[in-house]
This record gives sequence, C-alpha cells and structure tokens, in this order.
Amino acid sequence: MAWKTLDDMDLSGKRVLTRVDINVPVDGGVVTDATRIERVAPTVQDILSRGGTPVLLAHFGRPKGKVVPEMSLKMLVPALEAAFGTTVNFATLDEAAAVIDGCGEGQIVLLENTRFEPGEEKNDEALAQRYAALGDVYCNDAFSAAHRAHASTAALAHLLPACAGRLMQAELEALEAALGNPKRPVLAVVGGAKVSTKLDLLGNLVEKVDMLVIGGGMANTFLAAQGVDVGKSLCEHEMTGTALEIAEKAAAAGCEILLPRDVVVAREFRENAPSEVVPAEACPADAMILDAGPDSVAHVEQAIGRAETLIWNGPLGAFEIAPFDAATNAAAKFAAKRTAQGELVSVAGGGDTVAALNKAGASEDFTYISTAGGAFLEWMEGKTLPGVAALG
Repeated sequence: MAWKTLDDMDLSGKRVLTRVDINVPVDGGVVTDATRIERVAPTVQDILSRGGTPVLLAHFGRPKGKVVPEMSLKMLVPALEAAFGTTVNFATLDEAAAVIDGCGEGQIVLLENTRFEPGEEKNDEALAQRYAALGDVYCNDAFSAAHRAHASTAALAHLLPACAGRLMQAELEALEAALGNPKRPVLAVVGGAKVSTKLDLLGNLVEKVDMLVIGGGMANTFLAAQGVDVGKSLCEHEMTGTALEIAEKAAAAGCEILLPRDVVVAREFRENAPSEVVPAEACPADAMILDAGPDSVAHVEQAIGRAETLIWNGPLGAFEIAPFDAATNAAAKFAAKRTAQGELVSVAGGGDTVAALNKAGASEDFTYISTAGGAFLEWMEGKTLPGVAALG
C-alpha cells in the first residue's frame, strides 16, 4: 500500500496533528456513547509513548463555517481525559500556538471544531497552512471523514509528513483484505431497502466478487425484474430494468447472484405480526415480503461456507422487529462462527449493518466491523477517498 503508518514516523519531540472522528452523541453537554473516542485511544497512546504531542483536529455537527457554542468541542474534554488517562488542553485556532507551546509532557491538545472555520469544507489551502504551522507530522485517524476533501483531511496532508493512525490503518488493511487482494472465493451480502441507493456499490461488487447475496427490499426489486409478483412488498418497480442490467453484468463477470428462494410474508409490518413462509414466486397479492425464508437462509449459509472472504452491507430482512430478523440473525451467526474458527475473513460496515450484527450477537467474531458509514460505502463502490489519497 502507498500510505505510511505511525511506524514510519519519528515522533520524538514532535507535534503530531492528528485528525480524529469524535463526533459522538451528546445529551445536555454530556457524552452518552464514547465508542468513537475509545477507538482513537490506541493512536493517541502510541504518539504519547513515543514522545510526541498529539494535537487533535476534529469536527462536530454541521455548523457550516460559523461558531455555534453548543457544538464546541470543549464539552468533550472530560470524556477525552477519561479515555486517554491524561490532561487534555483545549484551544481555539487563534490560541493554539501558545497552548501547544505550554503543553506539558504526556499531555494532549484539542483544537476547536474544524467546521467552525469557513475554509474547512472548502478544502482551503490558507486554513491548511494555519494548521500546518502548528505541527511537525500529520496523522489521519478518521477514515469515517476520509471521503470528504476538507482542509483537515486533504489539503493539510500535503503540507507535512503524513501517515495513517492505528484506526485508519486497521480500516484500510481490512478493506484491502476484503476487496484489494482477497482470499477467494469472495462473497458479498448486500441488503437494504432500495436498489437506487446502492447502484454504484452493486456495479462495482459484481466485478470484484464471486458470489453476491441480495436481500431486504432490494431483493424484491430483483425478483420483480424476473417477473415475480411481490404483492404489496417494498419494491422499486421503476428500477427493474436496472436490476436486469446488474444481473447481466454479473453474469458476464462470472459473479453468481443469490436471491431469496422462499420468503416470509405478512399482511402488516409490526412486531410478531402473523406470518407465513411461501416460495419467493408465490407472495400473496395482499401480503408483503419481510424476510428471507429458511431455504434461502440455508442457501446463503452454503455460500458463506464456500467463501474465504465475506463483505457484508445491509440486512436480509426487516431485522428491527421479530420474527423478521430471523434470516439476518442466522446468517450473521453462521458467518461469525466460521470467522471465529479461522475459516473466513469477514468485513462489515454501514449503519444498519452494524446494528443488525450487534442485534444478532455476531459482531465480536467478525474480522472487522467498520463504523465509517459513507466512507466505507464509497470505498466499496470503488471510489477514490480524498483523505486516503492524500496520504499516498
């Protein structure tokens, strides 16, 4: 890979401008979920242990280049100190030089919300120069913001010796293992409501993977494209032509598409609604497909059993409510089991995906679960991420 890591950098006595994602949920000025903060701790601790001073750059919310007091990063200082076990000195950009100079050994500096600066989202060179003047090394540990060409993620990386932090490194290595140079066969599981939101993803994956499982509402659109009556199911009938094009592209690339063979249908979408299992082509006109059936699950598990690498994005059904979470739960647990046994490299990402795998109790055994959202999807779509490209 073209990018450098912290291992390639001399950090002793250096001020390390470290771009992190600590855009955490807050209620009444108190952090309610510190997961994102905890995930950057290894990078911060590594810099400190090697004699460097971490100077954290981060965004919070969408202040649109204006100072919005309730979006100040100052409120995160207690949570940061708890996670990092040391003093965190807060500074606005104007105060930064003096605060960094006065920072004690083993301490950290947190700069004010980068998006308070009008030039941040414009990738402004002058703003990047102001940041660069404060540091000796640039470290990007915010893969989740790497799809944005902003001053603190792109322009700044070109002005100082640049590297990936530990979280960024783990994310890039996981994605490289999944799509860059994977062990084959490669299986992708793609679910969710709409084909229209995942056209680029599907188009890229059918040329990169050996098998593609399509689930959720998306599968209904592919079934409809084959002439199947899906009743009152969520379905983008206007996208059936596109679904056929994707299927043709997959066939030409030698990618096998797996659609539901049987489905779980119900007349209403609510917890424990009366439901039945029918063949995929036999959905009643007054019912809707809400999950894949047991034969479909067995088919998916067979595919997972053949695969060496798994990429997962999106649930197989309406996983939020029982009993329509059954297919997602079963397939996720089977993938987790194979991963734990050392038989599968499994990489997953996307908001619904993380929630679904957590609900299934499968998350801990997956090789890597990305919390990067949009950046994860854009990488899977084959797009260049400015924040990653800038490290090359």
